[in-house]
Amino acid sequence: MEIKQNISLKPYNTFGINATAKFFCEIKSVDDLRKALQLEGYSEKFVISGGSNMLITADIDALVMHINIKGISVEKDTPNHVELKIMAGENWHQMVLHTLEQGYGGLENMSLIPGNTGTAPIQNIGAYGVELKDTFVRCEAMNVQTQELETFTKEDCEFGYRDSYFKNQGRGKYIITSVTLKLTKNNHKKNTSYGAIEAKLQEHGIKEPSIKDISNAVIAIRQEKLPDPTKLGNSGSFFKNPIITAEQFKKFYKKHPTAPFYKISDEAYKIPAGWLIEQCGFKGKRYGDAGIHKNQALVLVNHGEATGKEILNLAYIIIEKVDQTFEIQITPEVNIIK
Repeated sequence: MEIKQNISLKPYNTFGINATAKFFCEIKSVDDLRKALQLEGYSEKFVISGGSNMLITADIDALVMHINIKGISVEKDTPNHVELKIMAGENWHQMVLHTLEQGYGGLENMSLIPGNTGTAPIQNIGAYGVELKDTFVRCEAMNVQTQELETFTKEDCEFGYRDSYFKNQGRGKYIITSVTLKLTKNNHKKNTSYGAIEAKLQEHGIKEPSIKDISNAVIAIRQEKLPDPTKLGNSGSFFKNPIITAEQFKKFYKKHPTAPFYKISDEAYKIPAGWLIEQCGFKGKRYGDAGIHKNQALVLVNHGEATGKEILNLAYIIIEKVDQTFEIQITPEVNIIK
């Protein structure tokens, strides 16, 4: 394990922010991680994985540990299900494609989500009516203080909407090294009712979709809406879809009867943040090299040389305008590194 100095983090974050790590090392095994955490002489240590769910707003005066632990193995195999242990450094989308090639169902709706598998539980990632918690069995994480591996069950993770134990009480205390998921081998539970999946399948004349068909539909939809981070820096959806109370919704819907919404329960409604932002006139706008994507107002982009602070300032402008217009508070989904 080699310690490098003054390394640009531009290749390690999907926003393409050109921040510098004072020290940097590549973590390729659990043992590497343990050794890095035990290193003395560094005031702070900072973890980066796929770099897809973060906005870096300043240089990082720390030892940046890039989690790049690879491997996928079968933990349990029954006639109807399989449990896969996926190491933290595995690219999420490539892992999803691997499961589909094996005929395993459960992740098809989450195709093309950027980032690595190890960060998936932190955010409880999700798309098109499916979340990580739906297939999650357990994860292993290294205790930063003791350097011991600990196992977290679904209950331990306290999953919520784009939320988990690792974003709250466990923040900064653990580094996830592997995730175990339970997938179906047959009788797949297919979810095509959310978003535009059904319309995309009909467009291709598919009436009885396979899990691969659903994945292809999701990929097509995402490619139409979301920019490729290798061509235009972004972190996917920048904001969470706000959840409001039934009382708030009644007031909101009276003023905006054509607004899209998703009823979560009798007391909670989800409003698409992208719609709110678009109604405020931000879609496609550019503020220097920081901007809002032309096809999806939920996505903030780096047109080339935007700094993290410039993108964050744009986010604050959007948050304030949405609040003034709709009396609804939206919050970032990405982690802001200050």
